[in-house]
Amino acid sequence: MTKKTIILIGFILFKFVLQYLLISPEYDLQRDEYLHLDQAHHLAWGYLSVPPVTSWISYLIFLLGNSVFWIRFVPALFGALTLLIVWKTIKVLKGNLYALVLGATCILFSSLLRINMLYQPNSLDVLCWTAFYYVIIQYISTEKPKWLFIGAILFAFGFLNKYNILFLLIGLLPALILSDQRKVFTEKKLYFALILGLVLILPNLLWQYNNQFPIVHHMKVLSQTQLVNVDRLGFLKEQILFFIGSFFVILAALYALLFYKPFAKFKLFFASIIFTLVVFIYLKAKAYYAIGLYPVYIAFGAAFLSQILQTGWKRYLKPVFIILPLLFFIPMYYLSFPNKSPEYIVNHPEKYKKLGMLRWEDGKDHDLPQDFADMLGWKELARKTDSVYALMPNTEKTLVLCDNYGQAGAINYYTKKGIKAVSFNADYVNWFNLNIQYKNLIRIKTHEEHNNEFKETSPYFESSKIAGEVTNKYAREYQTIIYVFTNAKININKRIEDEIKQEKSYNKK
Repeated sequence: MTKKTIILIGFILFKFVLQYLLISPEYDLQRDEYLHLDQAHHLAWGYLSVPPVTSWISYLIFLLGNSVFWIRFVPALFGALTLLIVWKTIKVLKGNLYALVLGATCILFSSLLRINMLYQPNSLDVLCWTAFYYVIIQYISTEKPKWLFIGAILFAFGFLNKYNILFLLIGLLPALILSDQRKVFTEKKLYFALILGLVLILPNLLWQYNNQFPIVHHMKVLSQTQLVNVDRLGFLKEQILFFIGSFFVILAALYALLFYKPFAKFKLFFASIIFTLVVFIYLKAKAYYAIGLYPVYIAFGAAFLSQILQTGWKRYLKPVFIILPLLFFIPMYYLSFPNKSPEYIVNHPEKYKKLGMLRWEDGKDHDLPQDFADMLGWKELARKTDSVYALMPNTEKTLVLCDNYGQAGAINYYTKKGIKAVSFNADYVNWFNLNIQYKNLIRIKTHEEHNNEFKETSPYFESSKIAGEVTNKYAREYQTIIYVFTNAKININKRIEDEIKQEKSYNKK
């Protein structure tokens, strides 16, 4: 085993250890994670929320026992693989041992630690962006057609994980056309590779077509409720923060792509990052959508610096570039991760607020960062729902209906009573089991909307009551109410069918 291999293994092991240490055990899983895990029980070629790859991974997690260990392991693995691809990219770019260590350090001590903290499509998305850029570099370096087919397969897999990878292509194509590398368009095998990629994503495209393209509705809702609050200047500021310790390495990469002769054939990467960022800014995208851009530029920068810092006074700068990511990681460690109790954050909000971490998707400041608040109260909700469900008459004919996917997913993940909670929200609208003739209803209702629940629902049942609520005041689901309605006077299933039709009709608009 070579020295380089030993160092690489050390970085990867440290990456895994950090990912497990950065979350305090008092936090639950995050809202989105519950939905993604539940998709394992409803395998399909597409979902209202994400493409199908997440469900495949969730199914593997389910086979492994569905424990928190494996849920944390998967995004950590994708982060470790991202580090590995950057390492391999640096080697292709002729970087020495210093370049490899610098690149690995920049990737390790970055915002990827936070991205790789949660089981969401984002970690795999960053990995796919990084790997696709690596394939482009390999093709430019070798001109071997096999890389075109590898790139097509990789892009298709990335597309089936998160549609965000389309922006990679949108930014890359004009850069490719303007560069000397446009000769690739005369390569016949490119078009065979494109056909291969299209065949691989075709099942998902057909799913979108058969379901009236829910991605269009999803993007409209996202634009109206979340992206409208995105500040373009804030987007640019956050780009710097994502890899703040590696900022000068990325700047070095951009300089090298313009003026460093050994990188002349890779000059299209300079234009590509500009085009991609311009598109993101124009569309008012969330800042983290662009994170997949930067790992490859860290590879370019590390390889370039390893060559120009060899002699003279410049060699004294070598440790500086290594130390900077470590120094910037220290405040990030204390602020960016749920490794502090909610009470601590509430009592020390100044730095969190200064970094904009208390600002939620609604554009307002709250007590905790949104991701942290979304990791509290779920076990409590599931435990109380289980207790209520166990006391119900005819449990097999009891419907647990939630306001949102987080509530339904959390109850289904933690339940000890075999509950299959559903919601008219997100993918759950397609997961109702109407083969059961329901007689009772457990209604999970968020605090803001619960005032009229008795008035609206009680007339259709013989009895009704409030059976509990979420009491964790730091949870985003604080004061979520558990209602119980028994012995229906009407056909519940018919009402459910009408609600589903109405929701799906709304989604088509």
